[in-house]
Amino acid sequence: MDNGLDVPALSNHREREILEELRLAGGSSRIQFLAERLHVSEETIRRNIKTLEANGLVTKVHGGVHMSKGSIEPPLHFRMGENAEAKRIIAAKVATLIENGDALFLDIGSTTAFIAVALQKHRELFIVTNSLSVAHALATRNNNRIFFAGGELRRHDGGAFGAEAVSFVERFNVQHAILSVTAINAQSGFMIQDMQEAEMSRAVAHHAQNRIIVADSRKFGRIAPITIAEPQTYNMLVTDAEPPEDIRAMLAANNIEVHIADARNS
Repeated sequence: MDNGLDVPALSNHREREILEELRLAGGSSRIQFLAERLHVSEETIRRNIKTLEANGLVTKVHGGVHMSKGSIEPPLHFRMGENAEAKRIIAAKVATLIENGDALFLDIGSTTAFIAVALQKHRELFIVTNSLSVAHALATRNNNRIFFAGGELRRHDGGAFGAEAVSFVERFNVQHAILSVTAINAQSGFMIQDMQEAEMSRAVAHHAQNRIIVADSRKFGRIAPITIAEPQTYNMLVTDAEPPEDIRAMLAANNIEVHIADARNS
């Protein structure tokens, strides 16, 4: 299943809020409920839903709305099997950039789960994470220290989110923040599906010396509802293939190094 959407970018914050409310509601909701939640009129909700439907993100039904299948990110165990070889070689490349004893943050993405496995031979790592799979892969190994963010664990990805989790990660200053994204677009930069994940990524980026985006080449040219930060926030992209010309230009304009993982060296 694709994690990105080949549709125009969302035109306003209200559309992003509607999508977030739909995710929190399990993918569907009545118009009246959305209007009450967002403190706007039902007509405002209907107007924004019309745009979202035109972009293929939702389907309107009588009195309500459903998220389209492609706009809901699948559970982590499904994503681990998608383009797995590309994620494996990206992980191997990232592991060469990390030294024993480094301090780093790893998020809840499927690519970062592969990276955690690739780091299992490293020693004395200082790991901050909100990912249960990352913590499981690296805890009790080689004198690593694992700091796990508090908050409620989500069922579909084993990630801890919420105000407590964000506050926790903001206590740390790490050398490397390793962050996954849903889409990379020449116009909008780096994008993601989930508001909570975007909030976490922004918080971590402010407390890291080196901010590394990891994404396989299938993410190129797609969009997602939320731009996580201005592209110049990030220092490096690690991927498995050369980006298209327009994305290369965006990366160069923002002084983002590109590292291409090579299966022969993984």
